[in-house]
Amino acid sequence: MIRYLLALAPLAAGLLLAALWQAGIRANPILYLRADVGTAFLLLGAAGSLVALGIVLAGQRRRAAVARAAQQAAEAEAESRRRFMRRLDHEVKNPLTAMRAALANINGSFDPTTMRSMRNQVDRLARLSADLRKLTDLEIQPLEMDDVDLPALLSELVETAQDRPDAASRRIILGLPQAPWPLTPVPGDRDLLFLAFHNLIDNALKFSGDGATIEIRAFEDGSDVGVEVADTGPGVPPEELPHLGEELYRGSGAVGVEGSGLGLALVRAIITRHGGTLAIRSRPGRGTVVTVKLRGAR
Repeated sequence: MIRYLLALAPLAAGLLLAALWQAGIRANPILYLRADVGTAFLLLGAAGSLVALGIVLAGQRRRAAVARAAQQAAEAEAESRRRFMRRLDHEVKNPLTAMRAALANINGSFDPTTMRSMRNQVDRLARLSADLRKLTDLEIQPLEMDDVDLPALLSELVETAQDRPDAASRRIILGLPQAPWPLTPVPGDRDLLFLAFHNLIDNALKFSGDGATIEIRAFEDGSDVGVEVADTGPGVPPEELPHLGEELYRGSGAVGVEGSGLGLALVRAIITRHGGTLAIRSRPGRGTVVTVKLRGAR
């Protein structure tokens, strides 16, 4: 209301001055546009009020648009959290149900198969809890920013991956540029970046079958440094691609594959904290490529 009253102030001033001139307090000559001075004041006041009203209305529309956008963002965030809680309930309920069934089948005996199943489910819950804690801590913990030698980090990860039992039936290739210069370092927290790329390579190994090829390719893109983790696995259906990286989301290809559903969410959170980007493209039956881009050290 106050904004509208202020917007009408020029009109009120114009009316007052017009009344004074029309009352004969001062001479009221006719201007060359055939308008006396009092009428000119009135017109100027009206014009000023129109401009002020336009500014007020534009500001009001802008504030309404911002409020709508904030409300939509809040609703989207709430829906995302609801999906997260539903998935969390699903992920926790399954191992707990399996543990209850195993306990019911013990009946005083300690069958090795039953005990092994229980241990697996307990381990799964422990991994889920640990990953949830990492994801929560990542939002608030400060980053230890140093210049990270990405080729050295990737080489260490590939050596570690090649020691895995499931790596024997897969081909792991690391491509690092050497000429005309090596990759520039990236500013970041080495431990977190190690975790992010470890999860990407781990996913490529887990979701690709025997005889598959996993390529880790590093490159420069202007002032950015990029890393691609590609595999010749089964790929991801197009309708599932937008959901990859959501907390606890597990696509159709993850059925029967161990995991908490938080690995890619952790990767996305880490890369985002470093000011980078993550993109995924995939072709069903051909494979998947995950591309990470990070700012190079200046």
